[in-house]
Amino acid sequence: MTQEIQAPKLQVEDLRVSFATGEGMVDAVRGVSFSLGKEKLAIVGESGSGKSTVGRTLLRLHPKSAQITASKMHFGDIDLLSCSEKEMQGIRGRRMSMIMQDPKYSLNPVMRVGDQIAEAYLAHHKVPRKEANQLVLSMLEAVRIRDPQRVFRMYPHEVSGGMGQRIMIAMMLITGPEIVIADEPTSALDVSVRLQVLATLDDLVSQRGLGLIFISHDLNLVRSFCDRVLVMYAGRVVESIAAADLDQAQHPYTRGLLAALPSVDARRPRLPVLQRDPSWLTA
Repeated sequence: MTQEIQAPKLQVEDLRVSFATGEGMVDAVRGVSFSLGKEKLAIVGESGSGKSTVGRTLLRLHPKSAQITASKMHFGDIDLLSCSEKEMQGIRGRRMSMIMQDPKYSLNPVMRVGDQIAEAYLAHHKVPRKEANQLVLSMLEAVRIRDPQRVFRMYPHEVSGGMGQRIMIAMMLITGPEIVIADEPTSALDVSVRLQVLATLDDLVSQRGLGLIFISHDLNLVRSFCDRVLVMYAGRVVESIAAADLDQAQHPYTRGLLAALPSVDARRPRLPVLQRDPSWLTA
């Protein structure tokens, strides 16, 4: 029997993003190409490499002064570059969601948690408030929050960092999106809570057949959590590799990032400093 080949959920070719500054235009993303299916795709790199810019570009969250071009930026059969803002409002949050880095800055401090999650659902679905509230409680259970009735009535300042991140995941997934962009979703959490949140996100992605773009600087984390890895340097993808094969990476930038990771097993008197080569900008 021939296995059916599924079309990718997202196709991006030669994406370029520039921002206006007092000294002229600055190129933040330069010729990035990738596709995304029902998988967990990591985008890694140092701060300023352009990885978060790529995620925000897919949702058209940049200011109007940003210059965005691409040979292709398709979400299924939808051309994201040519969509009107009204069309993007129907995609953003409903079909494609973004989990931000720190819930302290993403949740409204004067609204109860349950009301905020319900509001995200009601923005795209015309249902009675009571029905939306029931869906919120079910979603809080899905992200492994004990006593969802109590958490529903809490304010953001009353929840821990790990619970806040679960709440953000619930808010972004309650609309049933096809693609989720997670921008450093666990960087503010301690190790044990981080693993719990990742396990929750992994289960939800697998159960719902989502495409996940996981933006991170943590190579060890993406090695164990993701399927594929895009390594970005100065706005470019310098290497694309299966996460399980990360130790066999060939590009000197990726090798340098891996060498700079501390190891419990192999103690070294000094961690090496990444030596950058100007040729990486053009090669």
